[in-house]
Amino acid sequence: MLKCFPLDRLVAPLLAFALLAPAVAAKAQGAAPGVPASAQRAQPPRPKDWTLGVGLAPVFAPAWQGSRDQALSIFPDLRLNYRDAVFFSVPDGLGWNVVNSDGWKIGPLFKFRFGRNEDNGGSPFLITGGSTALRGFGDVGFAGEPGAFVQKSFAGGKARVRAELRQGFGGHEGMVADTLIGWNDRIGTPGKNLWLYGVGLRATFADADYTNVYFGVNLVQAAATGLPVSATGSGLVSAGVNASLTKPLGRFGQNGAFTLFTGYDRLGGVVGRSALIEQRGQRDQLSVGLSYGYRFSWN
Repeated sequence: MLKCFPLDRLVAPLLAFALLAPAVAAKAQGAAPGVPASAQRAQPPRPKDWTLGVGLAPVFAPAWQGSRDQALSIFPDLRLNYRDAVFFSVPDGLGWNVVNSDGWKIGPLFKFRFGRNEDNGGSPFLITGGSTALRGFGDVGFAGEPGAFVQKSFAGGKARVRAELRQGFGGHEGMVADTLIGWNDRIGTPGKNLWLYGVGLRATFADADYTNVYFGVNLVQAAATGLPVSATGSGLVSAGVNASLTKPLGRFGQNGAFTLFTGYDRLGGVVGRSALIEQRGQRDQLSVGLSYGYRFSWN
């Protein structure tokens, strides 16, 4: 989800990939904000070289990853594609399909993770709600995450398996890996009550440098909060499912599209057993959002 929603939130080798989001976004050329990859099949046969999508996505989700308190945030949904080669969006980051043939997409990737505010637990886009459970932990700053991705598509592009491996800097200096198995398809035909849908299984792994920033309790934090010192290790951060339903507006979605999306994640034991989660949070995380996006194309 947009994740990462909320966006406050080593792993085995890359697979031959929810998010987002939270989350739930397409990297296919010409897809409108919030539209799954299957939307590409509903586009005119000769898309423009450049595609810009703009939109907004209100998301109701835990105030921070692991929180028991909910918050409403409104995230910008910006997407820029150059053909089926270079892509940029808020949830998917900046990437380049260096390899793009026979269902394979492989290339470099740069993602970013918004900071976490100790006063309300939220991202910069929080509108209402929030959490006071992080007071005494200090703010977590903005983090950049350069890395790479591998994706393989099957069944005419309807199914895909994806993996990402990224190294953080700034807000955290850990290694993070995301994996995804997804299915995207459509009901109806363009211009005739067309609906697009997507479902997926996702998991996130990370090392201790990452998990301790977002879930650990160090000596200073323990003194400020009254929680016991709690160090977290490397392993599964979360695993879950996501789904989306999109209604393109106008033939080929020329008037934009609405997307309803939801996701459920369960925190892994490596972070779920931390004092922060056991005493002030919860392992079950549910989010829901609705986005509207409009697409512009040109050569």
